[in-house]
Amino acid sequence: MENPENISAKPLKIAVVGLGPVGIILAVHLKEAGFEVAVCDKDKIKINLIRNEGVKLEGAISKQAYFENIYTDVLDLKKFDPDLLVFALKTYQTLDSLTDAVKLDNEKLKVMCAQNGIDSELMFINAFGESKTLRLVINFAGNLNAPNIVKVSFFNPPNYLASMDDSHIEFAQMISDRLTEVFLDTKTLHSFEILKRIWEKTILNSALSPLCGIGKLTLKEAMEIPDSLELIEVVIQEAVEVAEAEKIKFEDDFIRKCMRYLRKAGHHYPSLAVDLINNRPTEIDFMNGKIVEYGQKHYIRTSLNLALANMVKAMSFKTLQTNLTSVITFASTGDSAKKRLVNFDKARAAEAGDCYLGIDLGSAFMKFAVIDEDENILFDTVLKTANRDRIALKHVLEAVNAEYRIKYSCATGYGRKHFPDAEMIKTEINCAASAVSAYFPGEKNIIDIGGEDIKIIKCDGYNSVDSFYMNDKCAAGTGSFLTEIAEKADIKVSEMSNLASKSKYNVELNSFCTVFAKTEIMGWLYNGIPIDDISRGIYLSLANKIARLRVDPTIPTYVIGGVIAHHPYLKALLSEKLKHEVHVVEKPQFMVAFGAALTAKQHFLKSIPTDVIEEHT
Repeated sequence: MENPENISAKPLKIAVVGLGPVGIILAVHLKEAGFEVAVCDKDKIKINLIRNEGVKLEGAISKQAYFENIYTDVLDLKKFDPDLLVFALKTYQTLDSLTDAVKLDNEKLKVMCAQNGIDSELMFINAFGESKTLRLVINFAGNLNAPNIVKVSFFNPPNYLASMDDSHIEFAQMISDRLTEVFLDTKTLHSFEILKRIWEKTILNSALSPLCGIGKLTLKEAMEIPDSLELIEVVIQEAVEVAEAEKIKFEDDFIRKCMRYLRKAGHHYPSLAVDLINNRPTEIDFMNGKIVEYGQKHYIRTSLNLALANMVKAMSFKTLQTNLTSVITFASTGDSAKKRLVNFDKARAAEAGDCYLGIDLGSAFMKFAVIDEDENILFDTVLKTANRDRIALKHVLEAVNAEYRIKYSCATGYGRKHFPDAEMIKTEINCAASAVSAYFPGEKNIIDIGGEDIKIIKCDGYNSVDSFYMNDKCAAGTGSFLTEIAEKADIKVSEMSNLASKSKYNVELNSFCTVFAKTEIMGWLYNGIPIDDISRGIYLSLANKIARLRVDPTIPTYVIGGVIAHHPYLKALLSEKLKHEVHVVEKPQFMVAFGAALTAKQHFLKSIPTDVIEEHT
């Protein structure tokens, strides 16, 4: 344990990373409290304003401050040599900064998580260790009136600060005392006590923030709608039940106190609502999403929290849709797409007769498949979604229509509703079932591992979809998950399967969340684990995840999707974990596009009168 007198005598250096409202408010008060403060933010416009004009607090707190140590790169903080790094970033921004921040680690350095949400401190614990990590629960809020001016909406003291393993209680107490002296009242708690305050704050945020974002309402406006009050109260009730299952106890009148507190809210937007309204990512996964996650752990239904979380994610998904639409309407003048299509079999195309086009518009890639009347695949290709510079979608469609007599087309996948040139749309669930059934009729499981989700589809003996399960709450175990984790481990995706096949390593990633998994991978790297073992560990996490899903072991299982196409080693692991042989369909990445082409053909033929079909044949 440190001597508090010695701590207070030291010229403590504190760096604040992230200069949103929370970061700026903290930086101003830490400087006023007598610490030597550095500020860091990637926004160079903001940094230039702060360098020239300082920062200003207005509203509930009125103060102004100037800083000498100003940085735009976390790595540059090495020159400052901080004793404490305070992170006031959004949770979805944290990991990139942590990647650089760990390079500043030394014996004296400590880190403080000043962020919203449940479990956000785990990113710092994974990166720096529990003994170096502090967690601050803030009870103030504000909005930026300008990049360097914060309007402080409220401060409901105190804030709460804790050392996550209680090894630095005196250090935390010294910080709290100094902040309290400058009227930013802060109370030091033990590590188990801070968990209650984290849940308390998150429950309050989760009750109103999603509703405000979805409805574009201020906190006060949301609380003034009579019909919303019952919804808000049920959201809180669900969260309290989950918290209590986690051994976090609230007083009997806690829900009433929450409602009373929320009724006092002012005419301002919560942080999540500001992000959602401005089409930015949100922290919903660490708020309502965490309540849902812990509810599932304890088999507690959290229907309203799940609904709000999914609605926020659906609205956030507009960014992907916008990107996709921009690609679809983009008219490139280059000829790179046409060059990609030089592998057309001209003779076969000429003899093909009527053809059908399927387009699978996935989150990461767009796949195309052309079939003839006999359902042979004549052509397939893949484009990266939203990649304007390499291949223009318009040119692919022009080339396909120039080479083949396309009678009908079907679009499927995430972007199917935003594809104006297809005659019909169909869900990827049905297209996947149609495609695999064309090769393997009868009862079966289909595992489709895509860029952003995992689908488990069960077909009955008539090739119809009997049931399906879709893991789309997060990107865990998907193509984007594997790519991001491989990049973090500096492993080439093309080499990952081969590397894993050489390993006997049986330790998997504990974290399914991409954010946590990245920090866990960093720990593996620092511990000197070889990349072939890391590769197998990553695959093990995915195989075990799928093995826990609803896969019927009594019927054949087929795997499709781009992930299995580029990660063949997964087949062996899935067979091992599912305890029966799994099969990989030929051209697995194009199966859903093929299914869409089959659907286009079937729909077209059904639309033709019977006498016309007989005359044609």
